[in-house]
Amino acid sequence: MKLDILAIAVHPDDIELGCSGTLMAEKLLGKKTGVINLTRGELGTRGTPELREQESAKAAAIMHLDARENLRMADGFFKNDEEHQRLLIKAIRKYQPEIVLANSLEDRHPDHGRAGHLISDACFLSGLRKIETFDDEGKLQQHWRPKYIFHYIQYRYFNPTFVYDITNVFERKIESIKAYSSQFFSSEYVKDEPQTYISTPEFLNSIIGRQQMFGKMIGVAYAEGFICEKMIGINSMDSFIQLDT
Repeated sequence: MKLDILAIAVHPDDIELGCSGTLMAEKLLGKKTGVINLTRGELGTRGTPELREQESAKAAAIMHLDARENLRMADGFFKNDEEHQRLLIKAIRKYQPEIVLANSLEDRHPDHGRAGHLISDACFLSGLRKIETFDDEGKLQQHWRPKYIFHYIQYRYFNPTFVYDITNVFERKIESIKAYSSQFFSSEYVKDEPQTYISTPEFLNSIIGRQQMFGKMIGVAYAEGFICEKMIGINSMDSFIQLDT
């Protein structure tokens, strides 16, 4: 299945926190969207890998994704090396996305930055025809390089290259985050497990505040921010829109 936009994240719920609004807004515009998680988040303090897979499936339904899969790399211990790059190259060539949304290149959690660089490197290498990969049926895959990689902003703040208006899907974004009841504040999840930084009500409030701040930059209620490493090109001044009128 060819996708227009493929979001890649090291942990289940990174996408929901960082760029689910953009995925849902693009889906409403008729784009095909999908998610690849690198790990099952098995080192998380709360919940289990099996439960997080169930939560991921619930979130995927909320986001109306066309595809979602997990590469089952080792949480905390995956590397940006040839083995992991080839695994991700195979997935990128499988979906042939025009745009990839990726983890931040630097963040509080070391997995995020390492994943961001792994995704960037794999996207570039995926375009090299002399790197051979094979699909699940043993057929040689076509080389493919996405046009753009946009890194969603996670814990640490960075000035975004651009922000995306998600006002019309913001409530569903919050719903997709809450699908991970084991990770974030929820009255439904009553297991005797320790509280974490992200399981408090204040954490979700901080996510809402961040989206409001990005929205204010362009005169809308809510937006998500992205960083692009390469120059963004246009072929028409009509590509610019003004929302803060």
